[in-house]
Amino acid sequence: MRISVIGVGYVGLVTGACFAETGNDVICMDIDKEKIAGLKKGVIPIYEPQLDEFFKNNIKEGSLRVTTEIKKAVEHGLIIFICVNTPQDEDGSADLKFVMRVAEDIGRSIEKYRIVVIKSTVPVGTCEKVKGAITKELDKRKADISFDIASNPEFLKEGVAVDDCMKPERVIVGVEHERVEEILRELYSPFVRTGAPFIVMDVKSSEMTKYAANAMLATRISFMNQISNICDRLGADIMMIMRGIGSDSRIGPKFLFPGVGFGGSCFPKDVRALIKTSQSFGYNPTILEEVMEVNRNQRKLFFERIKKFYKGDLKGKKFAVWGLAFKPNTDDMREAPAVYIVDDLTAAGASCSLFDPKATGVAKNVFKGNKAVRFGRNQYDVLKGTDALLLVTEWLSFREPDFEKMLSLMKTPVIFDGRNQYNPKTLAKTGFKYYCIGRPNV
Repeated sequence: MRISVIGVGYVGLVTGACFAETGNDVICMDIDKEKIAGLKKGVIPIYEPQLDEFFKNNIKEGSLRVTTEIKKAVEHGLIIFICVNTPQDEDGSADLKFVMRVAEDIGRSIEKYRIVVIKSTVPVGTCEKVKGAITKELDKRKADISFDIASNPEFLKEGVAVDDCMKPERVIVGVEHERVEEILRELYSPFVRTGAPFIVMDVKSSEMTKYAANAMLATRISFMNQISNICDRLGADIMMIMRGIGSDSRIGPKFLFPGVGFGGSCFPKDVRALIKTSQSFGYNPTILEEVMEVNRNQRKLFFERIKKFYKGDLKGKKFAVWGLAFKPNTDDMREAPAVYIVDDLTAAGASCSLFDPKATGVAKNVFKGNKAVRFGRNQYDVLKGTDALLLVTEWLSFREPDFEKMLSLMKTPVIFDGRNQYNPKTLAKTGFKYYCIGRPNV
């Protein structure tokens, strides 16, 4: 099948590569000339396991091409996927300027029947707006060309996005006509052949499903963080509680780990956008507002715990930070808890030595100009002469470190664990003062 993907950000790159991998003829288009030039040379602008291999192999085979020409992309694909960014606007709503710009470009370029599928995360009613924008451009041209609009939200988890795309838990499409359902069902047949549901619904329900899913997951995280804060005061162990409630089939074990809050490009932005959309229709979603407030506070609580340990004086203290990306297996630092924690520490007069297996390049831009920040070659390099280690992102390489080596490098053996990675009894025996989240100190 001939597919065009507009926008080569995180979603567009994964979508285009995976469709090409299953035998489709794919063109990926973006207006960013530098990014497209890099892709032609095999330079993938983000880190995502397997993406590099998929993309380069299909470029080499000719089943995947890239371009900066919107007309070429519109001419190529029977199905045109809109995968452009929908950044957060100043008021918290989703900024649709890129989506609408693509819609207008499609209207100016379309010459024969096309199915325009919105994969970008967009508020309810966006497909209707895109349809109107394309129609308006066709009217200007006095062109009688039919097209269909569909919604196909992505549910990709950074770090395992290629697997999520190739082996989805479900595929959701919102359509207006049966003919579109049939074509999209055929396109996705290689991905759902093992039994994953292909769920068809109306367009508005499809648009809303993405927001509802992310809001639910964000709510679970904030809920568990609040329970962990209660545990801190009562002396209960959040890890035991997590096992206890996770074994309940009505609850399940996923997204129950406490920590320093959620980040990334999806949860914060999407929950805020859903709040704003709800308010614009006269409804105040108080639970979602509290989810965001708990998330903001969780980062602050971690910082305050460190500050309390040093009796309020952080001037001259040196901290090692393990993990900068918002989660493992990505270099994405958008809304990453580490950014807020490091900024708070350095603003209080401390210095920070940072290490992340993949996000260091991104982090150097994030912390550019902060003279209290340095970067280490590896996870042990940043420990030299430090007053404490802060574990913020739970990369696998941090799971079983050499604690004896750490003791020899650190000025004082103190660990503040924002992800409950280690066994408190083991750390106590080794000689560390260990502080984690929602667990009694040994």
